[in-house]
Amino acid sequence: MPTRPTLRGAALLAATALLVAGCGSDDSDGGTGAAGGGGSTGSSGAFPVTVGTAFGDVTVEEEPARVVALGWGDAETALALGVQPVGASDWLAFGGEGVGPWLEGEYDEAPELIETLEPSYEAIAALEPDLILDTKGPGDEDRHEALSRIAPTISQPEGVDPYQIGWEQQLDVVGQALGRTDRAEELAAEVEEAFATAREEHPEFEGTEVAVGAYTAEGWGAYVRGDARVDFMESLGFVNKPEIQDLAGENFFVEVSDEQLNLLDAPLTVVFPIFVDAAEITSSPLWTTLGSVQQGNAVVLEDSDLLNAFSSGTAPGILYAIDNAVPEFAAALGD
Repeated sequence: MPTRPTLRGAALLAATALLVAGCGSDDSDGGTGAAGGGGSTGSSGAFPVTVGTAFGDVTVEEEPARVVALGWGDAETALALGVQPVGASDWLAFGGEGVGPWLEGEYDEAPELIETLEPSYEAIAALEPDLILDTKGPGDEDRHEALSRIAPTISQPEGVDPYQIGWEQQLDVVGQALGRTDRAEELAAEVEEAFATAREEHPEFEGTEVAVGAYTAEGWGAYVRGDARVDFMESLGFVNKPEIQDLAGENFFVEVSDEQLNLLDAPLTVVFPIFVDAAEITSSPLWTTLGSVQQGNAVVLEDSDLLNAFSSGTAPGILYAIDNAVPEFAAALGD
């Protein structure tokens, strides 16, 4: 999969502020040791452990005490497993501790925030990590090698394109590296149960076509399978609109021109703004021509917390989105 060469590609990868090059770092010395986070969840794996990556097997000799989480969702996943990274990248520009409100209070001490696309290797090395998580990122071999000179680095698994690791696989890989496989399995079961409950409570979702799109200052776009948002909708029983899915190439979104906007017309249309106000969608004359809008079957995700949870692609973010987005989808379908 090619890297994202344009602002358009970077913007469409995010929900509200993905690929923010200026996430920067705070002035803290890092959080508590990894084993200190979450308190109740201890290591469930014997070390050393060997984790397969796209760049070969990586062995983690001992249970990590100082973890730096660089990939999209890696910090959230580690926190959900009871491990507090000392450094983390803030892909969705939350600020503060660099995680969504669904994980507020999980840190004893905020991590040092590391830039996303161009992380400072000096800043990472200064944190003296014994493990670096980079499972969902650019997938660049030079980056992997540079990080590996600092500490064992877990990049995306073999056969997985950049930014394309799913929440289950990310949870599994991070769980292996942290020795928290038992907790990872418990959390995966919790998410699957939440999806199953939502499907059971909303049988109208099953087989209903959905179009998932975004609007930026540069125009419209739609997502295809492999993107966390479409995968989320299909896990609820929806089916990505075939006319959109047929346009899928090597990337996980397709650009939609004004003349093609009818692609977003579906039995359920879900769109969100990126770097623009939601009113630019709802006030658009083109938007109001869609049948789904006229019939009330369109949802514009405006709440930033929900928007970020929907886009996070992490187990804790997904649980938050199921609780808060599913009622909106059901209402749009007339439930």
